[in-house]
Amino acid sequence: MSYSFQTYWPYYKRNLKVAMPVMLTQFGAAMVGLADSIMVGHYGTTDLAAVSFSNALFFTVMVFTMGTLMGITPLVGHVHGRLEKLMAQGTTDEEIEHKHEQIASYLSNGLVFTGLMCLLSLAILAPCIPFLDVFGQEPEVVSCARPYYILIVLSIIPFLLFTFFKQYLEGLGNTFVAMMITLGCNLLNIFLNWIFIFGHFGFEPMGAEGAGWATLIARSLMPVCFIIAMLSKADWRRYITALRKWLITRREVEHLFAIGTPIGLQSFAEAFLFTASFVIIGWISKEALAAHHIANQMADLTFMLALGIGSATTIRVSHQLGKGDLHAVRMASNASVHLCLLMNTIGAAIMIFGRNYIPYIFTNDPEVVPIASTLLVIAGTLQYADGLQCIGAAMLRGIQDVRVPMRIALFAYIAVALPLGLALTFPLGLGAKGMWIAFVIALAIPAVLFHIRFNRQLKRLAYEQKSI
Repeated sequence: MSYSFQTYWPYYKRNLKVAMPVMLTQFGAAMVGLADSIMVGHYGTTDLAAVSFSNALFFTVMVFTMGTLMGITPLVGHVHGRLEKLMAQGTTDEEIEHKHEQIASYLSNGLVFTGLMCLLSLAILAPCIPFLDVFGQEPEVVSCARPYYILIVLSIIPFLLFTFFKQYLEGLGNTFVAMMITLGCNLLNIFLNWIFIFGHFGFEPMGAEGAGWATLIARSLMPVCFIIAMLSKADWRRYITALRKWLITRREVEHLFAIGTPIGLQSFAEAFLFTASFVIIGWISKEALAAHHIANQMADLTFMLALGIGSATTIRVSHQLGKGDLHAVRMASNASVHLCLLMNTIGAAIMIFGRNYIPYIFTNDPEVVPIASTLLVIAGTLQYADGLQCIGAAMLRGIQDVRVPMRIALFAYIAVALPLGLALTFPLGLGAKGMWIAFVIALAIPAVLFHIRFNRQLKRLAYEQKSI
């Protein structure tokens, strides 16, 4: 069955209304990371190396734990969709109150689950503090990195609390609050960087350590802002005040583990692939590594758009599933695919047609520019596979299907991409191009299989619905 543009237009608008704040949130986070690098880099090369080294260790653990918390969105969204349906039908107050209590229970149990993720993160990251020198970095880099690393490890506690509240409110259909808090705290982070890194308003210049303090302070404010935002709105305040009822059960926490852990492992697998690629390409030459960094930076910026659409997809799909409207589930999913393909086409065009100009934004090195130009063409092609796998994973999260996608991701990103990338890069002599070709092939596997899986699951849900 085919549908016209007019048929999809309402779904495009609804998806974009939810997606735009997420896109701005992700873009703002990317920009503050870029600002951190620029400001620390202007202070000193050793400090920049220390920040890069510390964040490399921190990033993989953070990606996993953030991924585990993404499971709260479809769970809350599903119940919220049912609640909206009940209210539209004018059902009894008792049934409506029961749904509100379910949503409140996800807040209390989710906070327990987040606390456990904080402890897990600290258990992995903190023991590295006295052993940072074993990673083969220069002694002055390690000495500079240690205080910064300690501060960002501490910052993971408020950051994961912020992530939980963000995912919880997204389940309720609100992405605007997270955008405002993120952008505001990111601006504060940049301002504090200026004060602490370079030494202003009576502070001594602290370099990398100053960037760590700025990050810790800004991240500590983020969950506080979320609590204030939730208390300021009656519809959300009821869930905060319900915390005193202590609606915590082992079964609910285990359910959050069951949904969140596969999502976390899936996120970790993709992050591990791209982190490993920096090591592998670094074996070729520093010029190849610099070119890889340029292509990766551009791909990251366009991926933020797909990530925003993906978040909106999970929200929209979970809400419509809760209402029992499988037709709307399919339409919202298809609309996200269309929007993603449009964004990917724009991103691909910028990279491919700008391949001879973009590298000069980052460097004038005559050895880096031609390599980066070639990689940007492959990165442009990659946009379609990367965007479609992102949307496919989001669609499956919306219907709470997470285990099979995790297995597909682990197979594609670890079992296929790494050995294929090594083979193409070295024995076949393609250099950095080989790793990027492996990216395209590996990401195309989940891009196809996720969508096949979603269509099969939707047919199964339709059959079960008819059988009732």
